[in-house]
Amino acid sequence: MNRVFSFLLLSACLLISCRPRKGSVADQAYVKPDPANENFDIAPLVSPQESLNKMIVEDGFEVKLVASEPQVSTPVAMNFDNRGRMWVVEMDGYMTNIDGTEENDRNGKIVILEDRNMDGKVERGKVFLDSLVLPRAICLIENGILVAEPPRLWYIEINNDKPGKKVLIDEAYTEGGNVEAQANGLFRAMDNWIYSGGSEKRYRKAGDKWITERTHLRGQWGITQDDQGRLFYNNNSQNLLGDYFLPGLGAFNANMQRVRGFNERIISDNRVYPGRPTPGVNRGYKDNVLDANKKLASFTAACGPALYRSDLFGKSYYNNVFVAEPAANLIKRNVLKTNGFYTSGQQAYEGREFLVSMDERFRPVSLYNGPDGALYILDMYRGIIQHKSFLTDYLKGEIKKRNLEEFVNCGRIYKIVPKGASSRQTAIPSDPQKLVGLLSSPNGWMRDKAQQMLIDGKHTNTAAQLRAIVKDSAGSLASIHALWTLEGLGLLRAEEVLAMLDHSDWNIKAQALSTFPSVVNSNTYMQYLPVLQKMAKQADTLTAPYVAFQVRTIQAFDQAAASNILLGLADKYPSNQFVADAVISNLKGRESLFLDQAIALKHNTNLPVYKQVRKVIDDIKSNAANADANLLRKQFPRGANLFRTTCQPCHGADGNGVRSLAPPLNKSEWVTGDKTRLIAIILHGLTGPVTVNGKLYQAPEINGDMPGIGSNKDIVDEDIAQLSSFLRKSWSNDAEKISREEVMAIRKKFADRKTPFTASELGN
Repeated sequence: MNRVFSFLLLSACLLISCRPRKGSVADQAYVKPDPANENFDIAPLVSPQESLNKMIVEDGFEVKLVASEPQVSTPVAMNFDNRGRMWVVEMDGYMTNIDGTEENDRNGKIVILEDRNMDGKVERGKVFLDSLVLPRAICLIENGILVAEPPRLWYIEINNDKPGKKVLIDEAYTEGGNVEAQANGLFRAMDNWIYSGGSEKRYRKAGDKWITERTHLRGQWGITQDDQGRLFYNNNSQNLLGDYFLPGLGAFNANMQRVRGFNERIISDNRVYPGRPTPGVNRGYKDNVLDANKKLASFTAACGPALYRSDLFGKSYYNNVFVAEPAANLIKRNVLKTNGFYTSGQQAYEGREFLVSMDERFRPVSLYNGPDGALYILDMYRGIIQHKSFLTDYLKGEIKKRNLEEFVNCGRIYKIVPKGASSRQTAIPSDPQKLVGLLSSPNGWMRDKAQQMLIDGKHTNTAAQLRAIVKDSAGSLASIHALWTLEGLGLLRAEEVLAMLDHSDWNIKAQALSTFPSVVNSNTYMQYLPVLQKMAKQADTLTAPYVAFQVRTIQAFDQAAASNILLGLADKYPSNQFVADAVISNLKGRESLFLDQAIALKHNTNLPVYKQVRKVIDDIKSNAANADANLLRKQFPRGANLFRTTCQPCHGADGNGVRSLAPPLNKSEWVTGDKTRLIAIILHGLTGPVTVNGKLYQAPEINGDMPGIGSNKDIVDEDIAQLSSFLRKSWSNDAEKISREEVMAIRKKFADRKTPFTASELGN
């Protein structure tokens, strides 16, 4: 059912637009706060304008309201279409009360918001799709839209702004019921693949078919890219993580626990500087979580990063990454720098933020570049931001204290612009020739959209123009986009790729090498093989990992030649960890053979590259001895499901831990040792450094806190007994199972416990 809005309607609804949890709608009204008598012990519902008044943004900038309730409700994700309209995901069912009882209600929507007169404000909106359960991501592509509705990923055709044919793309896009750890993002990257945060899958539309491939696990909520197409992301306690290399590389050997150069810590400084006291965070009771003024000290809900790629803000802001922190009501600015393929960065300010709000209900969850060069903010605007799976008793008390359960179905969209700057939406041309011209736009969003529109429209008649850009403007951003546009159109030819491989800029060589899966086949591989062989012999530490990654494209046609290149790279760069992992990424199922070949050639197999190969071989042998997962799922069905929903996102499906999140459960003495310790940790959590198998794990290498689930009333003692038993019997673990009675005894023993344990408290 369509809904049409106007600002007259918005004004008329100003006092009744957010649905209250209790009482009649007519009884509710926005509160107009008195700045001279600010009270941070309450969290009143304020109007969009009052919320704007409570924001403090960097000097020289201003925040403008784009849309608010009733135009939009609980926004969590957004795409701009070819007309500059916003397609917004509304997750109305998320934590509408402290118990999350409406989580399975079909109240989620995809809405279209339109700025008809291009003045920067929405005048009209309508529902495209409704009756969704916790939708979380969308991606516009060709004449349709990808919609993530856990656990499935759908592709839905668009017919005059109405849903048409619906096709299931992936019935397991998300895994488990932990809302905070399910896949999201659906980010359409420069290499024409669609990537997600919190997922090891990538997707691509090829004609009427969809291709799904394995990729690296990336972050938790939100994903963005730089001008080269490298991906950046984060998790709830990490400011910024990202990739040193282009995204389609190195993920094809499932035997590797990690490929270096991906999921790297880009910014280690995780401190935050809220503008107001923020006691309402999940672990606010812990030492050092809040400072002396009750302000959050470090990220606890980092999400929705946006790498800014426009000229509107000025040169010093280009390539900056903005990160949302909804638990502290702020947006952080980070400045990046590159050295070769290494990317690092630092916070832009010491002791302050790019934007802070005094409104506790201001919950920025996703940030976006816009067609007009502005930075867009999706504000869920609600009290509860923590999912029930890990909601602590402390935070439950804070929620009750300040009525944070009250008022749901609000939502605001803002944009940040320089003061006095003209940031009106500009029309996006449909003419293919003009789209080619936009590939050189100073606005990265425009460049990306032009590339996508040329591919979606199958504008093969632009091939000559695109080839001219690749040839005549080689090294420019336009040439990179033109290269990938040709790739997306299926028109990329050997001469374009080979010419770029001879470029003096290693970044251009990297782009050309990254196109190999699209151009190397049984008819062309002999054109590329001698080039790879030559590049492998050059002393070029920047290009060498890319060469190693792409040897896999030759393997299917000449295994011997591919092996010789890899052995040569291992010999030439024996201590280079990036080349080592790139080499091993080609060896799935052939790791032992590769080592034997190196021995036969009298290579020094004590060098780091071969030690890394041996580690992978040892991991394969260890995994081969793993317990039968299917049998364990049948034996402990509730425990297996609980592991999948609450533990797996941080500890990994293989139990070997996830970089930047959590240590291993496989072969962990904390799992297989004393039953009391394991039960206590599952019930109440573990905080601070922990040593597993002789290795010390601590922040920022991992998230310093593992929350307990004992306060979740949906999880009973039998569930925890089965989870404990499942962990103690899984992978290479083989310890005695745990009974419900043993869980009951430990729950009773620590009944008054309100905080997580430390390792020392549990005897380690």
